[in-house]
Amino acid sequence: MRPCCWGLLPAIKVEDLPFYKEGNAVNLTADKTAVSPTAADSNNYVLNFTWTAPNYATDTANWKFVLEVDTTDNNFADATRIIVTGVLHYSLTGKELNAILLNYGFNLGETYGVDTRIISSYANNNEQYFSNVVKINVTPYNDPSVLTSDVSSVSLSLANASNRALTFNWTRSFNGYTGNVNYVLQYDSATRNFANLKEVDLGTNLLTRNMTQEEINNSAIDVGIPMGNLGTVQYRLKATTAQGAVSYSNAISVSVQSYVSILRYYLPGGYQGATNQGNDWSPETAPEFIRDLRSGLLNNMYYLYIWLPAGAEFKITQGRSWDVNYGGSGGNLEQNSGSNLSVSTAGYYRISLDRRDMTYDIREGRMGFVGGGTGAGWSPENVFPNFRMGLAATNLFVGLTDLTNDQWKLIDNDTWNNGSNTIGETRSYGTSEGSGGTPEINGGNFNAPGAAGRYRVIWDGRDRDNIKYEMSPATEMRVVGNGIEGVPDWSPGASPQMTYTGNGVWTITLNLKANQFIKFLAGNDWGAFDYEDQSGTADLNVDRPISWNSGGSDFKTPAVAGTYTITLNEYTQTVRIQ
Repeated sequence: MRPCCWGLLPAIKVEDLPFYKEGNAVNLTADKTAVSPTAADSNNYVLNFTWTAPNYATDTANWKFVLEVDTTDNNFADATRIIVTGVLHYSLTGKELNAILLNYGFNLGETYGVDTRIISSYANNNEQYFSNVVKINVTPYNDPSVLTSDVSSVSLSLANASNRALTFNWTRSFNGYTGNVNYVLQYDSATRNFANLKEVDLGTNLLTRNMTQEEINNSAIDVGIPMGNLGTVQYRLKATTAQGAVSYSNAISVSVQSYVSILRYYLPGGYQGATNQGNDWSPETAPEFIRDLRSGLLNNMYYLYIWLPAGAEFKITQGRSWDVNYGGSGGNLEQNSGSNLSVSTAGYYRISLDRRDMTYDIREGRMGFVGGGTGAGWSPENVFPNFRMGLAATNLFVGLTDLTNDQWKLIDNDTWNNGSNTIGETRSYGTSEGSGGTPEINGGNFNAPGAAGRYRVIWDGRDRDNIKYEMSPATEMRVVGNGIEGVPDWSPGASPQMTYTGNGVWTITLNLKANQFIKFLAGNDWGAFDYEDQSGTADLNVDRPISWNSGGSDFKTPAVAGTYTITLNEYTQTVRIQ
């Protein structure tokens, strides 16, 4: 066999491996050096960018571009970035551009400079290059809400104050802006073009709001429409971005038949801090006047009973702000001016004001028992001081007295009222309703008690919307608890009775256990009227505040066991252990 011989194969040329170039920075151009779009341009392209190819050696689909926009000369530290791939151009709509500008806090209608540039790279961000910077002057535009109401007229009533009157709806302001937008409802009389506007904060990012009859009524009164009259109120929206840009909606007019609203008055002054009623001169925490509900006096006559320190100065405000306030002198009030009102000596005062003739009256504040069932009889001049009540707090009287089986009243002066309905007139109180009822000013009498005896009567005007009186037997007051030596724990019937010494004062001397608890019960079983601790301390030899409706704690006995004298004063609403 002949051996096989292999011949030489022909040479094969190997092509060069592909070489991917690193690319180069692009050159950016814009079709405008200044742009001032309007709301009509919201969906139109208003600014067009183009740039040259970076010449990366890969498919153009893998070319990545980042369009950066920032405020001029900020070196793109807070740039807005838009990513573009595979193409050499990008256009901004009016909405997109405006949103960028608003996010920088630019004011509407003002011209600002922005810097723009392109960052080019591979899709994986390798080989990044920065283009030239193109400066453009831009002006953000106003894109306001469109405000509508479901009705154009409303007829309001006090009885339906909490019912819906109308609904405001509106479109979002700053179309395309993604930050928070706060909306405020502004209103004014239709004749003033918002020259003296008032505001109600509606909230953030809302597009609808139901308004109650009370809210619409208050807006009518605020802009000068007399209560109970027909007038027209204009409303509009103020929209504010998180960066502070402000836009105003269209104005709409609503015809409003208003009703007589409830006006409230307060007594801020330099006495508040010393009497635990908030900071001095603070309407937010000042005591409120009581509204006189007699015919013709609603929203005109107001009064309160209060203790004031010597030299106390004060003013009167309508509402809990200084927007409408009154000072004065010589019995005459002056709106938003006038001297501070004052008292020279410490004591209990009745302060009254009359909006009809802009007058005020300051006199002794007191309350006492009068009538056939009382020791004073039907003679007011016999009431004070022997049949007085104690002013336990602002607009709160507590009194203990003996009543026979006859009618009676409460009275705040030593003469009967004269029917004048003026601020200096006496106020007497009575009602045929039982305990818990609402006494009428200069009205009927309280009914005779079921049985003669000593009674506790409370005149309570702390709830200015519901003055009431309470009445309960005051024949005994017991000390009940687990802190009394030799007495069963918490056993009313077996607990010791205090001695009544007159003028609302009860006393007793007891052997008390250390660090235990007691309370005061006006009867021999649970359910009777009782007093709770409002002080939160166990301090000795000081007057500790008490309350019958505070939901407070039991009184803590002293830290050292021993014999102590307890004095309970219902007129001052205090207890002292010594």
